Amino acid sequence: MTHLYRLVFSLLVVMCCLMQARGQQANPPVVTGSFNKASLEDFVREVEAQTQYRVYFDAAATDSLSITLQVKDQPLPTVLSQVFQGTAFHFAIDDAGHRVFVTSGTPLSVRLPEDFFERKKTPAEDAPQMALLAPEARSAKKAGSELKLYEIGVRREGATGNANLAGHLRDIKTGEAIIGAAIYIESPLIGTTSDQYGYYSLTLPVGRHELKVKAIGLQNTRRQIMLYADGKLDIEIAEDVRTLKEVLVEAEKDRNVSGLQMGMEKLDIRTIKQVPTAFGETDILRVVLTLPGVKSVGESSTGLNVRGGSTDQNLILFNDATIYNPSHLFGFFSAFNPDILKTVELYKSGIPAKYGGRLSSVLEVTSRDGNKKEISGSGGIGLLTSRLTLEGPIKKDKTSFMIGGRSTYSDWLLKELPNKSFNESSASFYDINGHISHEIDDKNTLYLNGYRSKDKFQLGADTLYQFANQAASLKWKHIFQNKLYGVLTGVYSHYDYDVASKKNPVNASRLTFGINQANLQADFSYFPASKHTVDFGASSILYNVNPGTQTPNSPESLVMPDRLQKERAIESALYVSDRFDVSPRFSVAVGLRYSLFNALGPRAVNEYAPGAPKSEGTIQDTAVYSAGDVFATYQGPEYRLSARMGVSDNSSVKVSFNRLRQYIHMLSNTTSMSPTDVWKLSDANIRPQVGDQLALGYYRNFRANTIEFSVEGYYKWMRDFLDYKSGATLIMNHHIETDVASAEGKAYGVEVLLKKSTGKLNGWASYTYSRTLVRVDDAETGEKINNGAWYPSNYDKPHDFTFIGNYRFSQRFSSSLNFTYSTGRPITLPLAKYTMGNSQRIYYSERNAYRVPDYYRLDFALNIEGNHKVQKLAHSSWTLAVYNVTGRKNPYSIYFKSEEGSIKGYKMSIFGQPIPTITYNFKF
Repeated sequence: MTHLYRLVFSLLVVMCCLMQARGQQANPPVVTGSFNKASLEDFVREVEAQTQYRVYFDAAATDSLSITLQVKDQPLPTVLSQVFQGTAFHFAIDDAGHRVFVTSGTPLSVRLPEDFFERKKTPAEDAPQMALLAPEARSAKKAGSELKLYEIGVRREGATGNANLAGHLRDIKTGEAIIGAAIYIESPLIGTTSDQYGYYSLTLPVGRHELKVKAIGLQNTRRQIMLYADGKLDIEIAEDVRTLKEVLVEAEKDRNVSGLQMGMEKLDIRTIKQVPTAFGETDILRVVLTLPGVKSVGESSTGLNVRGGSTDQNLILFNDATIYNPSHLFGFFSAFNPDILKTVELYKSGIPAKYGGRLSSVLEVTSRDGNKKEISGSGGIGLLTSRLTLEGPIKKDKTSFMIGGRSTYSDWLLKELPNKSFNESSASFYDINGHISHEIDDKNTLYLNGYRSKDKFQLGADTLYQFANQAASLKWKHIFQNKLYGVLTGVYSHYDYDVASKKNPVNASRLTFGINQANLQADFSYFPASKHTVDFGASSILYNVNPGTQTPNSPESLVMPDRLQKERAIESALYVSDRFDVSPRFSVAVGLRYSLFNALGPRAVNEYAPGAPKSEGTIQDTAVYSAGDVFATYQGPEYRLSARMGVSDNSSVKVSFNRLRQYIHMLSNTTSMSPTDVWKLSDANIRPQVGDQLALGYYRNFRANTIEFSVEGYYKWMRDFLDYKSGATLIMNHHIETDVASAEGKAYGVEVLLKKSTGKLNGWASYTYSRTLVRVDDAETGEKINNGAWYPSNYDKPHDFTFIGNYRFSQRFSSSLNFTYSTGRPITLPLAKYTMGNSQRIYYSERNAYRVPDYYRLDFALNIEGNHKVQKLAHSSWTLAVYNVTGRKNPYSIYFKSEEGSIKGYKMSIFGQPIPTITYNFKF
């Protein structure tokens, strides 16, 4: 009986406790307070202090809400009803999670309908899913992460001061880093952009903030944060797919006005793929040539002339590896597979201190990391080329791979040409890219990149040309703390060519060249405050050059074997730069790079008579240096300075100055890049190039930052770059310093750009007026060209206009138009014949005194996309394009032949008629 009493008593106690708990759950929390024109943020702070509930709301959407209310021990739902009565806002209470959600428009439901599991789906719900979500669906999908309050750091009551927030931005579908996204809060206005690794670092006041994120082509998103102390917040962003509405570019929409960088053009792969090019192959270098201040000497040339610089004065980086020849197939294609690329950045002025070694520009090409979520692929089939890229996770969300390949089958086209010299020719190329990224932990990430390309072509049945690029890089990124991270990079680059001729056995020969480059660099970024950014680091490059080897190529050949001396050198540098936002309208960046170049043995160096021109006859002695000996040293500071002054909210003025040094030269007997170009290191007889550039620009945005306008002017000084004596021998020359001359140059110009980034019709128009002048009056070589007067360089083209237009008819159909015009390049013409010493000779004009005819071209493309169903094996598209719609016979070169006692001139055109192409692209 005693046990029975105890059991009954225990049951009664449990029942009482349950009834008391149920009663407590049924009674909502109460609120007491007096509010006079209080903001919602102040009201929420009081509610959260009195109850266990957390309130989630959009601070920007509710900033105009004013609360005047007096309550005492009133239930929370009653108080909230009074607060939002007569407004467009609604509230929903989640009692189980002790949360309150404040929304505008459609009320938020925190419970499932009672008949949710019993009701039948409607026909609309059974329809196939589409990739294009309605705005309401997208909003519902983002609501959870955007309304959730993220607590950063260890919670401390009454904390004040500042704290640092850092993290990575990644694509929610692929896990790839998002570059150049804007991350900011509006009050106070503090923001930054994500770097090439998707990393950001912000120093914010302690407290509650709404963190906004905007990125090109991705959905705008936000995060509610309560910042107590230093901490991290990684954010995933979804792709923004719109139906027939305009494409709205939100991220960095005022970058050209508010950003400090000037003379920088940034292209994403979506923009690049819209521009029609020859043979239908997406070509980043062709698109770069449409930018203001960037030119080439003619059709089918991928060499860039940036603001008056020669083609060798551009540093072309592919995942930090130097690419010496960025072209395929006579220059018709660039060396970069478009399917594996993420961004392309061109620096024309205000070049960051971390870059050096070239005078004119830096072109940085970055590939994607690969899909970390699922296996996917893409590719294309064209008339001349095909490509395929595969990517996916090795370990989901941690390790990803990407491999891409591209090849050509252009021989069939050559066989169809009626000219015998062409249909007996052959041409082919391929390139392969590989990438692996591995996230070891939150602080350490590894990136491994590999690249190889090879070209092989033969003109007629004679000379066979082959050249190849190889590159590999390994990066280790380590985050020391939120405000400091570093990247250690090892890079290997190689370029070689092989030219073989055997049609005539008597003079059959083979010529080879090769350059190897090994880099080691360490780069650090430090964010001491929200308005303060410091970058610093060091680098070292080891060069090994085989300037040329010539051997006989048949048993009957009379060519004697010959080999030029190998060249070795080390180029090292230290740099530091500091960016400081003095005020919202005034920013300044100051940088210093100090470079040191040491030419190394083994080497035999010619010594010439002092005060006499360098020639074979003035060689006095030859100094011999052993391996590792330093026989020539050059060094000096390289200055960087940029400043920005905001004139108004939508306009600014910027100025920049930079000095650069270049220790390597390209020897070429053509005006464009060719497979027989030779790279020459500075030594005791050839000094490095030095260049200074001053630039000033005005920037203004119109119509809510949807239209950008800019005008930049620049003046550039260059010295000690190489020009050539008349009749110079550049190949297999054992004393090249006797056939070259040190030149000085000046370049100046104005660049105007008008760009529209939104709407069905978008694109840009640019106009450039520029001059590039050269003077050769070298006492050391005794060389004077045009009597020491200034003359136009080979790539001086004063007027240049480009228009790129894209129009989207619907989600599936769009068109692109490309028009370009430029002044003809300079040329030296034969003017007369005369007899001297019983032989006829040609009298030429002054160098570059005349010009070839002006250049203009019109291209058109039509893009047709498949439907956008999610459940589909592959998403495909077709591109129909016509290159040179008008059939303009633009001159590539002018040459002269002596025929029947007279000299006749001829014009050669590369594309003298319209070229239609069709390309099939797919993605799965």
